Amino acid sequence: MVMNSAELYKSALMETVGKIDTGKVQTAIEWFEEARDKGRHIFVCGNGGSASTASHFACDIVKGASYNRDKRFRILALTDSLPTLTAYSNDVSYDCVFAEQLKNFAEPGDLVMAISGSGNSPNVVCAVEYANSIGCKTIALTGRDGGRLGALAGLNIQVPVQHMGRIEDAHLIVCHMIGYHFMDYSG
Repeated sequence: MVMNSAELYKSALMETVGKIDTGKVQTAIEWFEEARDKGRHIFVCGNGGSASTASHFACDIVKGASYNRDKRFRILALTDSLPTLTAYSNDVSYDCVFAEQLKNFAEPGDLVMAISGSGNSPNVVCAVEYANSIGCKTIALTGRDGGRLGALAGLNIQVPVQHMGRIEDAHLIVCHMIGYHFMDYSG
């Protein structure tokens, strides 16, 4: 029997999901719980599909993991301020769009999560470099070999495959593992 393209993609995706290090995801969950319980800010960023994942994740945490709960998350997707992103991109450099926002809002002990399939997007690398320099905890969601970002982050949840679509799929699954921990299993 010959598999069609949808079956081939699904099969490869299931194999990719099997490569997610759930021990590292559990560590991320613990870091998110600590940030929530200590009233720390959480910032998330990425480009392209990863920007969408960052926005989706922040929405899930702001509403799904916080609504009607005594303990609430203080999370922002740095991807969501379009005027700020375009102003820095046009007037300064696209490389600084996330780091410059962190300079306004991040404090030592806050949590920064950067998402990059290649691990080499300069703006997320700059964001994590800045976050590390002021004492934030840093999480990277990367693919392939982790790139520069994976090596910089305090915790790198790496999807070690080459296919960008499956990397992005797995990143969203990791975000749902984190978010749904708080929505389904923890108060």
